[in-house]
Amino acid sequence: MDAAEGRAWDSPRLRSLRMLVVDTALITASLFFAALTRFDGVLPAQARDAFPSALSLLLGVRLCALVWFGLHRWSFRRSGLNEAVRLVMANLVASIGFELFRSMLFVEALPGQVIALEFFATTTLLGIHRFAPRMVRQWYLDQRRSRADGVQRTLIVGAGSAGDLLLRDLMRTQSGSWHVIGLVDDDPGKQGTFLNGKPVLGPIDALPELIKKHRVTLVLIAIPRLSPERTRHLLSLCRHQSVSFKIIPASFAYLDQKVTAAMLHDLSPEHLLPRDPISFDREEVHRLVSGRRILVTGGAGSIGSEIARQVAGHAPASLVVVDINENELYLLVRQLQARYPRLPVHSIVADIRDLDRMMRIGKEFAPQYVFHAAAHKHVPLMEDSPEEAIKNNVFGTQNVARMADACGAERFILISTDKAVKPSSVMGASKRLAEMVIRDIAVNSRTTFAAIRFGNVLGSAGSVVPLFKQQIQAGGPVTVTHPDCTRYFMIIPEAVGLVVLAGLGGYGELCILDMGAPVRIAELAANMITMTGLVPDKDIPIVYTGLRPGEKLEETLLSEEEELTQHVRNRIKVARSPAPPPDFQLQLKRLDRAAKSGDAHDVKQALQDLLPTYTPSLSRGAEKPVSA
Repeated sequence: MDAAEGRAWDSPRLRSLRMLVVDTALITASLFFAALTRFDGVLPAQARDAFPSALSLLLGVRLCALVWFGLHRWSFRRSGLNEAVRLVMANLVASIGFELFRSMLFVEALPGQVIALEFFATTTLLGIHRFAPRMVRQWYLDQRRSRADGVQRTLIVGAGSAGDLLLRDLMRTQSGSWHVIGLVDDDPGKQGTFLNGKPVLGPIDALPELIKKHRVTLVLIAIPRLSPERTRHLLSLCRHQSVSFKIIPASFAYLDQKVTAAMLHDLSPEHLLPRDPISFDREEVHRLVSGRRILVTGGAGSIGSEIARQVAGHAPASLVVVDINENELYLLVRQLQARYPRLPVHSIVADIRDLDRMMRIGKEFAPQYVFHAAAHKHVPLMEDSPEEAIKNNVFGTQNVARMADACGAERFILISTDKAVKPSSVMGASKRLAEMVIRDIAVNSRTTFAAIRFGNVLGSAGSVVPLFKQQIQAGGPVTVTHPDCTRYFMIIPEAVGLVVLAGLGGYGELCILDMGAPVRIAELAANMITMTGLVPDKDIPIVYTGLRPGEKLEETLLSEEEELTQHVRNRIKVARSPAPPPDFQLQLKRLDRAAKSGDAHDVKQALQDLLPTYTPSLSRGAEKPVSA
């Protein structure tokens, strides 16, 4: 048989015809079975005489009903509850129709018990005919998966609609490497029941026992928008189990009840943030950005590049990206030009410490909005080179702010940090001074200046998350400075979205982003190890190294005087900070001389004189590592 003949033999019409031929045989067998059952295996003469005409009418009515309900066109792989209901309804309608037509056509009747038995027998046999292939196929695939090499024994967390759809997709996927053992759910009404043939084995708190009992290696989380608290609790339950995790995306809740195994992705640190995700009104951002000339310094960095990406998507008149890192700047601008070919994007390699260069850039491009993200941010490195932190973070900021003022920019937005509050590091002190510098310039400027203060961002170059990932991939150890060290965290797109809203919204001179509750770094490290399927302090050791110079156990986002006047809008707090001292410019000149001389002691002394709340670190060395 050639390919054309094969396709003709398996055409939809022939498949429907084969289905109806089998249905005819099953209906006939059902009527024989019903009659023999009613008469104890021996048909009386009257029943034998009535049988042919009754069978002919019954076949005609039932086959017409099956065609009318579309049951001659059948998908053995995708049939479900709706199709089962249609099958029952078709047979019920056919039984009623048989009685109506029989009386109209004066067809000799079989006893009513025979017709009732035939209805149940036919419904059963037609159901077996249609659903048995799928059930056998699923059973076969399940058995084959359970015996396959490298198969992952899997538990699904969540027996709701998402878990149901995910399980269905996993069970009909031939090439899947996941053998689902069962599900867990906190709903008592679901525990002990079956979902697509798989048992709901118990509540989520039973995970450790179930993982051990069934030798589970993978946990699939099928709960849309699982809260960070429950995610952390789930990880803590499995901390001593060697299991990996995958989760359906939070956007499943908006996908019209459609979820597949292909949508699963690895559990990530973003799922652990102790707050709800932040949503933005794109129309509001578009109104603020559209048609404006925008300049971003530090555009090759984590925050600056995300600012550039987000504003580029809202049709600014032009976008100028400034950075000293020419390689990353080149790659970013190439990406923006490919994504937004009609947007004028300019890449400028420049050092913000060069005032003349900044002035020329401002004169050439006349930006209306200036986002200043360029800064030295690495705390221990800046402790070793405090003069560089001052030159870049303080006087570089002053240069960019003067440029914004000179070119008549409407708004200047400084990206600050929580380390600027009661700073213990040179980096934090330099960013606090940067806040004061722009406030001092704002006094006599038409430009509106604002500082946006927030904590760490997950995934940025300076975040602990990439470091932890590298250490875990290398087999450990994972290094944490102190068991009680905490930090505020936010993912980069959220932080930048709030920066744009806060900076361009004109809410105040100092805006603080509400980042939720702080995260304990040791717990973050343990959770990241658990998420990879490894056991903390068994497969991957956690080592405490001691606080490094300039580091604090915990950060705060507001000082006491700033907390007096705060206002919240969409996770944005607005505060009024104390004005710079009257001799601020004189003290800045002293700090400038100390930075140019390269004397670290003089730099720190000048910082202390400018910032009474600054407490410099006493030691340049870290404590000796102590095993966890």
